Amino acid sequence: MKILILGSGGREHALAWKIAQSPLVDEVFSAPGNPGMDKIGPCFDLDPTDLHAVQELALQITPDLIIIGPEAPLAAGASDALRARGFDVFGPSQQAAQLESSKGFAKDLMQKYGVPTAAYGRFSDLTEALDYLETVEGPYVIKADGLASGKGVVIVESQEEAENTVEEFMTGKFGEASAEIVIEEFMTGEEASIFVMTDGEGAIYLPAAQDHKRVGDGDVGPNTGGMGAYAPAPVVDARIMELVQTLIVEPMLSGMAEDGMPYQGVLYVGIMVTESGPKVVEFNARFGDPECQALMAGLPGDIVPALLVCSTGGLVGSHASLCEMMGLSDFTPSATVVMAAEGYPDKPVKGTVIKGVDAADAIEGVTVFHAGTDINEKNEMIASGGRVLGVTATGESLKAAIDKAYEGVAAIEWPGGFFRKDIGHRALR
Repeated sequence: MKILILGSGGREHALAWKIAQSPLVDEVFSAPGNPGMDKIGPCFDLDPTDLHAVQELALQITPDLIIIGPEAPLAAGASDALRARGFDVFGPSQQAAQLESSKGFAKDLMQKYGVPTAAYGRFSDLTEALDYLETVEGPYVIKADGLASGKGVVIVESQEEAENTVEEFMTGKFGEASAEIVIEEFMTGEEASIFVMTDGEGAIYLPAAQDHKRVGDGDVGPNTGGMGAYAPAPVVDARIMELVQTLIVEPMLSGMAEDGMPYQGVLYVGIMVTESGPKVVEFNARFGDPECQALMAGLPGDIVPALLVCSTGGLVGSHASLCEMMGLSDFTPSATVVMAAEGYPDKPVKGTVIKGVDAADAIEGVTVFHAGTDINEKNEMIASGGRVLGVTATGESLKAAIDKAYEGVAAIEWPGGFFRKDIGHRALR
């Protein structure tokens, strides 16, 4: 098989790395890819939201399967455009991807299908939003309706802070993405990420993961795209997973299919484990980043057959054999520590030189995934984004995996970077 991956981050590097290990795969192409993905197979410099360019590339290389990594191409309709050309695609339709591209759309569907989530209000009028704040108590959860690179959620304590945040959002902080907002009740509990691979009917549940959204140790500071992750997450036991399946995933998949927008691809279910059971914090229409890095590292088997069946149908009949091929029952504990550029998430400093990635990669059990790197004219690796590297490791236990990941971090020389030193603290505690 020939596989084409759209995207250029750590998630896409992890997928390329895992897919390239499959005996079914001859070539892995990436667009636009990154320096880490370039070592796996050819990269093509294009914007994955440019549907014409994406279709032209697919017609040129004729891949057997196309995997869409990030949310922006999904929201732009890349999967629809490619399916219309006859390609098999792992990724939901533009309509189904609204679960991520519109927080309000997702909340309305959850309400319709009876899926447990926080109470909310949805607003496109500033005055109405400010009036609503008068009727609810803090803490206040304020979300941009559209895509904001993982930074469009703010939690504030006081009504005054909430009013200021609502005004900032609705007067252009994230452009069109925050022209409409959702205000939610604050949920108490512990968050976790559940990833469900589906063809719209059947479902494969990957081990629960947990990421670290805040920039600083102890979960302080602004929200980021994620500063680290680990799997499996002990907060999601068998009972919680069963409730996620019966109360959340099954009603969503069957409801969306009945409403004429079957969901194909991977569904990210961000949950809050509350005293009354799991409730949905958010849906994403793709693998999480950095959770994907930890999941791909921990899966011992071949993920390609499952990716293909989710794209073409027939998952219900082949569920057991696909889970066995992936090695789900033998999942190895894994952890990812994100190294980010100084100034992230607000103003990351780009262009700083990074050394020692090969040394970290050479440590047994460690893999360094590229998320925001480039090569300069001196052939040096430099930072080109906010989250730059995802140092990922596996181990016999979660603690061993986390320790090994930090051993990898220690091998990297990058004065212009920083990282959290407490990844996995909830699980270890």
